[in-house]
Amino acid sequence: MRLFVDNLTNVDFSYLHPERGLLGETWLASTELIGVLDEQGMVCDFGIVKKTLRNWLDEEVDHRLLVPRHSPNLTLSQQGSELDIEWRFGDQLQHTLKCRSPQSAIALIDAEEITPASVSQWSIQQLLPLLPETLDDLLLDFNTENITGSFYHYSHGLKKHAGNCQRIAHGHRSKIGISRNGKTDSELEALWAKRFADIYIGTREDITDQDDHHIHFAYQTNQGRFALQIPIHCCYLIDTDSTVEWIADHLAQQLKATDAQASFTVKAYEGMGKGAIVSI
Repeated sequence: MRLFVDNLTNVDFSYLHPERGLLGETWLASTELIGVLDEQGMVCDFGIVKKTLRNWLDEEVDHRLLVPRHSPNLTLSQQGSELDIEWRFGDQLQHTLKCRSPQSAIALIDAEEITPASVSQWSIQQLLPLLPETLDDLLLDFNTENITGSFYHYSHGLKKHAGNCQRIAHGHRSKIGISRNGKTDSELEALWAKRFADIYIGTREDITDQDDHHIHFAYQTNQGRFALQIPIHCCYLIDTDSTVEWIADHLAQQLKATDAQASFTVKAYEGMGKGAIVSI
């Protein structure tokens, strides 16, 4: 007998890609549990399924940086409770990303590459011991939102956030809506989606160093010290923190600067089904 829960939860995170570098992502999780019926006539109580699986995904995947620990692109070391990550990516591995953060902000996936299948397999291995022994197996599927318009992948960190958004390298896969004079402007949506493709949106005041090739960000939060070195071409800098509210405001201001006589509305998403709207 199979028990299923579609659209159990969604997870927002970033991961290391061998060609694209630091990649923000949003996946929707669905599950099936396989087993025999118990004395209640159930494979497993829905409440247990939802609580256990959703809580685990929120704690172990959501708002973390997913790192494929067996990739040849990776150099990994540990200093106490902090992890130092060096990731080489791109054609001939010419680009280098470095990240130092508390171990709690990183998920080390037992795989050579981060894919829905590899993360699913790793998650199932961690989850099965937490579920009732009567279950024979667990399936976990990760899928992306079906977006018909423009979208982009972005990563960021919010140093002032009291929760896990403070982690310096987490992200989202987000669609974008832009209206000009009350009408949807698909060309502007595509333009900004291309500009923000696979981007790290950084706050200028978090920059600690910069050279011809890299920008260095760092800050201290209640979870610990965070630092990130990332190639310049992977960054987009703004003067504020990179909350979705400030991102929407920044986009609206940039659009207004190109045409002061027009009115613009920006609907910026942070992952799936949430975000901020700014009209100017």
